[in-house]
Amino acid sequence: MAALGEAAARWAPGLWRRATRAAAGFGGRRFASGSQSPPTFGFLLDIDGVLVRGHQVIPAAREAFRRLMDPQGQLRVPVVFVTNAGNILQCSKAQELSALLGFQVEPDQVILSHSPMKLFSQHHDKRMLVSGQGPLVENARALGFKHVVTVDELRAAFPVLDMVDLQRRPKTTPLPRNDFPAIEGVLLLGEPVRWETSLQLIMDILLSDGNPGTGLATAPYPHLPVLASNTDLLWMAEAKMPRFGHGTFLLCLEAVYRKVTGRELCYAGLMGKPSLLTYQYAEGLLARQAARRGWAAPIRSLYAVGDNPMSDIYGANLFHQHLQTRREGEARSCTSILVCTGVYSPQAPGPVAPAPGGEGPPFHGHRDLGFSPGLLQAAHVVSDMLEAVRLVLGKEGWAL
Repeated sequence: MAALGEAAARWAPGLWRRATRAAAGFGGRRFASGSQSPPTFGFLLDIDGVLVRGHQVIPAAREAFRRLMDPQGQLRVPVVFVTNAGNILQCSKAQELSALLGFQVEPDQVILSHSPMKLFSQHHDKRMLVSGQGPLVENARALGFKHVVTVDELRAAFPVLDMVDLQRRPKTTPLPRNDFPAIEGVLLLGEPVRWETSLQLIMDILLSDGNPGTGLATAPYPHLPVLASNTDLLWMAEAKMPRFGHGTFLLCLEAVYRKVTGRELCYAGLMGKPSLLTYQYAEGLLARQAARRGWAAPIRSLYAVGDNPMSDIYGANLFHQHLQTRREGEARSCTSILVCTGVYSPQAPGPVAPAPGGEGPPFHGHRDLGFSPGLLQAAHVVSDMLEAVRLVLGKEGWAL
C-alpha cells in the first residue's frame, strides 16, 4: 500500500496548502488579549478518552484547563479540539464541549473527522449517497455537498433492496422505478445504526454504477468515488473495553466488496486522524486563533494529546515527519503525547505490525496506511491531560 502522505496527495492534489488558507478564513469573535507574553505553541486535543469518557468529564482534564486559563477566563494558548467523531454538527459539538468543560468553545475550535471534506470541491455538485447517523444532511451541506440522498431515502425509493430484517421486508412487490436520478458518489460520514442496511445499499450503488433499480452484468471498476471519514477501529466510552468505531464499519464494507467483486474498494479520500490533511487543517485553525487574539508570534510548536496510538499518536508523528521536510508554513514541530485515560493501557500490548503467520498483536490501523511501527511511539506517555499540560508548560518555560 502507498504511504498515507502519498495517498493524500493522490486523493486531493494541492489540498494541504488550501487547508491552511481555508481554516484561516473561518470567522469568530475576537478574544481579548491578556498580559501573558504571546505563545509560540498550541494544543491539538483529542476529546474521547482524553477530556471525556462518554458524557463524563475526566477530572484531570477540568483541572488541566484551569491551568490554561488566564484571570479573565480566556485560554492562554491556542487550542483546537481534533476529534474523529462526525455524527454531530460542528456548532453542537462546540456547545457540548462548552457545557462539559465550563468555558466557551467556539465552533472554529472544533475539527470533526469529515471537516476537511470542505476542500473536495470537485465532488460538491455530484448527487451523493450519505451514510452515518445524526444530522447527516445538515453536515453534508455544511461541507459543501449540494445534492445528497440518505440511505433511508434510498431504501424508501427501492424497498426490495433491504431484505435482512424480516419485519422490514415489503409485504407486496412495488412497481420498479425508473425516475430516480443516478447516484454519483458515496459519503461515509460515520458509523450507521443499521449496518446491514447501509452495507447492502452502498454495495448496490457501487455495483450498479449508481442505478440501484437496474442490474449490470459486470460490476463497473473503477467504481463511483467514495469519500470516508474516521478510520478508528475502536474508541473508548464508559464501558471497560473499547467500542466499535467507523473503521470497523469500513472494514466490513471493504471485505464484502472484495468478496463479491474480487477487487479492492478504493477511496477518493480518507479524512480524520491520522490523515495529514486533518493536521494541516488544524494548524490553520491554531494560526487563526492566534491572529484573533493579537498574538503576533508565529505558532512554531504543536502538541498533540491523544489516547489512541493508531490515530492520535501515529497522525501526530506523521505530521511531525512532514513538517521536517516542508518549506512553507509556520509550524516546525508536532510533539505527540499519549494519555492513559482512554484506549491506551500501559499494561496492554501496543498495536504493532502483525508478525508473519498471524502471530503477535493485531494491526488496528486502516488498510491504506503505509504502516511504520516507529510512528506509534509517542514522544511522551503521561497519566492524563493534567500531566500533559504540566509537561508542555514546563517545556515552554511557562508558569503552571
